[in-house]
Amino acid sequence: MEPRIKKVEDWISDIDQGNVKLPRFQRDEAWRHAQIVGLFENILRKPPLPVGTLLTLEVGDKELFKSRPIVGAPEKDTKPNMHLLDGQQRMTALWRSLSDDYNDVKLFVSLEDGTEEDDEEDREEGADAPSIRKERRWDRKGIKYPVWADDPVKQYKERLIALDCLRPGSVGEKKLKQWTSTVLASGEDLSDDLGRIHELRQRIAGYIIPFLQLGSSTSRETALDVFIKMNTSASPLKAYEIVVAQFEEAAGESLPALVEQLLEEVPTANSYGSIKDIILSVAALVDGRPPLKRTYLDPGFGGSLGKNWEKIRRGVRRGVEFLRDEAIFNEKCLPSDVAVYLICALWAEVPENGVDEEGNARTLLRKALWRICYTERYGKTSATRSFSDYKSLKACLSGTGNEAKVELFDEVSYPLPSEGELISAGWPSRKDRLPRAILATALRAGGLDFADGEKASADSLAKREYHHLFPVAVLDGDRADEHTNKALNCALISWRTNRKIAAKTPAEYIKMRADASSVGEDEVRSRLKTHLIPYKKLIAGNYEEFLSARAKKVAKHMKQLCSGVSPS
Repeated sequence: MEPRIKKVEDWISDIDQGNVKLPRFQRDEAWRHAQIVGLFENILRKPPLPVGTLLTLEVGDKELFKSRPIVGAPEKDTKPNMHLLDGQQRMTALWRSLSDDYNDVKLFVSLEDGTEEDDEEDREEGADAPSIRKERRWDRKGIKYPVWADDPVKQYKERLIALDCLRPGSVGEKKLKQWTSTVLASGEDLSDDLGRIHELRQRIAGYIIPFLQLGSSTSRETALDVFIKMNTSASPLKAYEIVVAQFEEAAGESLPALVEQLLEEVPTANSYGSIKDIILSVAALVDGRPPLKRTYLDPGFGGSLGKNWEKIRRGVRRGVEFLRDEAIFNEKCLPSDVAVYLICALWAEVPENGVDEEGNARTLLRKALWRICYTERYGKTSATRSFSDYKSLKACLSGTGNEAKVELFDEVSYPLPSEGELISAGWPSRKDRLPRAILATALRAGGLDFADGEKASADSLAKREYHHLFPVAVLDGDRADEHTNKALNCALISWRTNRKIAAKTPAEYIKMRADASSVGEDEVRSRLKTHLIPYKKLIAGNYEEFLSARAKKVAKHMKQLCSGVSPS
């Protein structure tokens, strides 16, 4: 590796001309606003402070990796001189800030004397540290706020200048000239500040950023290995980002691009948590490995993912369809993360055009899904246990296995909860397995809205709220009271219905609902039934008896589902 140096003005010019690009496998931006401010505080300080050394790969006759420009930089259809392997967060922040390319923030430099008088050591050294101000921005009806952030005169009255006016090169020079002309035209006198402004601009332009460069003779494998090992500074690489790089090297394709295509085909796959984590877990199981970090960091994992991609894609598509059929519509009602990746990996093994095979698979996987939701099988070591169950269930799907040997189906080691445990289950808005399993079971029964009769679906759930069937005020409790916050005292209904019910007793709001609609009490009773709500016990007003009666209904459905049967 050869050490080199380059001034900011040269880096900006090279990025603008497309001479510096990122390998396509590089991750997205990860820096926070505070880190961007810190970068420019170090650059503008006198004497300056270092911002770290970059790592680049010299591009020879042909690019080793497909590349893309730094975010916000022009798309140039030319071969770059170098690929930036380490330091993209710094260089992206540098380019975007000096180009005023952020939608949600704009940076300004104070024109006040930046001498740090409170620091005796710095004062003796004559340190000058200009203050950087970040201003959050937002759009409202086509207007960018705060409005003063685009007004040079108001900026100057605040003793500020926009950072993009200090950008090196002709673009920054033009912006500074426009800024200066606008301020002078307002009658302001810039004579005392022009020298300071040009000095600050020169500090940025002349700031030296060192870099190490791998020669053009470096192999793809070596460059990738160095990238992974060195890219662990302020924002360490995550497992997915390392796999993206491995995948690119092995398959010559962009994994993020394939994931985007998958989401276009199955947009609801993003509703169950991080699609990146789901992809990694499914890929590991399909490849015959546990979904653990050590699996993902294996150098051969990216290549295996590429070979299995079509299978993974099929499994995610069919798995998500199955989850929705079972009324687990999104992360809000998901009892366990294992349910998503294990079910998707197993659906990848089911033949697409076999009617009998799919029917049998649906029964087996329904049993597996609901036992995942209702048992404590995955309370600990979920990765290794899901891998064990995947192998056993996969064998059952192919006809070579025995359900009796699937540990998930072991009713002695992993019994279903009792009615008493169902009654004790807490509020389902929390990320807690059993309360959410109860909620999902109720939704699977239909989950019609009390007021408009709309069936529970992924779309309708977005408009629903958690409703206390026996309101908190009726039970003389408060919203932190565990006695009232029980899964069996909950139903997901539309927010309009929830507001109208307010603190009325069950008998009062059911009568109100029946009187307000033309359908009558029988229809309201039918709608409640689709939530597994015992109508008579609800309007009787005895809370404890209601919980016990609803627990019996839920338990009946639970046992059927956990046997693979679809309750009528």
